[in-house]
Amino acid sequence: MTKPIFTRRTMLAATGAALSAPSVALAVETPQPILPQQPVRRNIMSFSTQRWQDHFESLGKGAILCDISSRALHFWSGDGETYKIYPSSVPRTDELTRRGYTEIVRKRVGPDWTPTPNMLKEDPTLEYMPPGPGNPLGTHAMYLTWPAYLIHGTHDTRKIGRLSSSGCIGLYNFAIEELFNMTPVGTQVRLL
Repeated sequence: MTKPIFTRRTMLAATGAALSAPSVALAVETPQPILPQQPVRRNIMSFSTQRWQDHFESLGKGAILCDISSRALHFWSGDGETYKIYPSSVPRTDELTRRGYTEIVRKRVGPDWTPTPNMLKEDPTLEYMPPGPGNPLGTHAMYLTWPAYLIHGTHDTRKIGRLSSSGCIGLYNFAIEELFNMTPVGTQVRLL
């Protein structure tokens, strides 16, 4: 028994190829117009570069700008040699957001976590958590002059780039570890 030369499957494939051939040929033959380059204001993650001079009088020991609207943390070293941008999680609502100037007053590797009274109002089942994989502060934390406001890591990477915190600024654990190692106590911080 011989197989037919044209099957339904080969007929559909041939028809699809024939119909798309003019588009492919047109795309190859038609030169695309060269448009003038527009300045890029933000990349795909909405980050925009910042200048420390627009936010601080001097670098001092270093400077951190937490840009709530673009969900990015900017870091400048005290000597001005290092500038880093990290994607961050930010507070879920304006009521949870604190804005203004503060500084790093304490740093801790392997922080423990205690829910705040406001967190307990939202979810009374929350309990103290020692350092470890389930801890919402991740692997490192830097404490600000404002009580219960921190810059910290997170084990839940889905939170980064989102409105997801109860007031803190969260970073990937690898990012907070790098920032932690570059940031001395006394580094100035602005939440914008």
